[in-house]
Amino acid sequence: MYRSKNRREFLRSCCALGAASVTAHLTHLAPMSLLAQSASDYKALVCIFFFGGNDSNNMIVPVDSRYNAYQTMRGAVALGAGTLLPAGGSGYGLHPALTNIQRLYTQQHAAAVFNVGTLFVPVSKSTLNSSMLPRNLYSHSDQTQQWQSSDPNGGGTGWGGRVNDHLATHNTGALPPGISVNGGNALFLSGPVTKGLNFSNANSFGLTTFGEEASMVARLTSLQKVLTFDSGLQLVSAANGVLADSIKSAQEIDAALNSAPALPVAFPNSGLGQQLAQVAQIISVQGALGMNRQIFFAGMGGFDNHEDLVNKHQQLMASVDTAVNAFMLTLEQRGVMDKVTLFTESEFNRTGNANANIGTDHAWGGHHLVVGGAVRGGATYGTFPLHQLGGPDDAGDRGNWIPTTSLDQYAGTLASWFGASDADLQTVFPNLRNFTPQTLGFV
Repeated sequence: MYRSKNRREFLRSCCALGAASVTAHLTHLAPMSLLAQSASDYKALVCIFFFGGNDSNNMIVPVDSRYNAYQTMRGAVALGAGTLLPAGGSGYGLHPALTNIQRLYTQQHAAAVFNVGTLFVPVSKSTLNSSMLPRNLYSHSDQTQQWQSSDPNGGGTGWGGRVNDHLATHNTGALPPGISVNGGNALFLSGPVTKGLNFSNANSFGLTTFGEEASMVARLTSLQKVLTFDSGLQLVSAANGVLADSIKSAQEIDAALNSAPALPVAFPNSGLGQQLAQVAQIISVQGALGMNRQIFFAGMGGFDNHEDLVNKHQQLMASVDTAVNAFMLTLEQRGVMDKVTLFTESEFNRTGNANANIGTDHAWGGHHLVVGGAVRGGATYGTFPLHQLGGPDDAGDRGNWIPTTSLDQYAGTLASWFGASDADLQTVFPNLRNFTPQTLGFV
């Protein structure tokens, strides 16, 4: 059995807390104790962002009469029909490395959502040149920002943060409801009011990792005196306040994790595996932290495969599969699988055909996976594109899919399950009113 890290080891290995605007969050949460829901009402969303552009054309593949068109289009990067893992009776097969996702799919705990992308309004081949399109399509930085913000112009707040703004009253604790375990400050969790708390994967957390205990207490005491000293300089005082609140948040999580149970299964020693292990442990102490609604942001890179796609993608999908499997087994054994929904995002899909380096290039609409006990799984949602270069679903001539499901519909479905009202959805996703249906029913 994998033994959980104790509270200090947990902080030392993964929890250098980023600068989060906790003060604004605390002001917003003042009346929470009167509005908090019961512990049985707990829900969490877990985003896994595939940085670089996941080639989802090979993540889920038609295995019926459409396979020949897929094979012809993909050429050198096509997966063999015999290697694909049947996804129930859906007419689709999963990537051969996704053996555990296939099990979850068969158990109706996983679903696929087809051809999702950033959109202002519905777009077709015939309206492509006359419609307003997302800014700088095919740009990594722009599309990453747009996926995390759900704003085709690339807004300054994240859709996860905006959802948290509407549902923060479900929590009684003082911690921000959004936590990034991917390192860095994720736009996804930054709302107009609530801000994300960042857990980096640094090797040390300076307040707890050097010197004897007495020395550390002395250092922390001295630092706190510095932080509370009134310098008279507004910027310095503000920065000191953020750091002081971050230290307080670290101490609260530190104390709660002291009672965290051992993880019941071994998590892979990969970046994503360790991030999901962190999420699992924080979920296990949500009661002690006073949290009834939490959104987590995890991620992994390596998906920008302009060459040697098949071999590189095999390793990436295997890493995703083992990490998600350990996470879902942990949730299942702890009896909270139906309270947590995991979903994928990526800035864009890849081209339908291969390039000269047996890789693929930047494209647009792509497929995504949703996993959890509340998922209406064993099914597919949305419209699968026609595998025809230059065809009715292609924005160009390389299998660059025009999205038939908007990111707003995909994210709005998740937010609705999380507890956002129909009115909340219109505020969080201003373009959602342009699409029908507004939610897709996969969870």
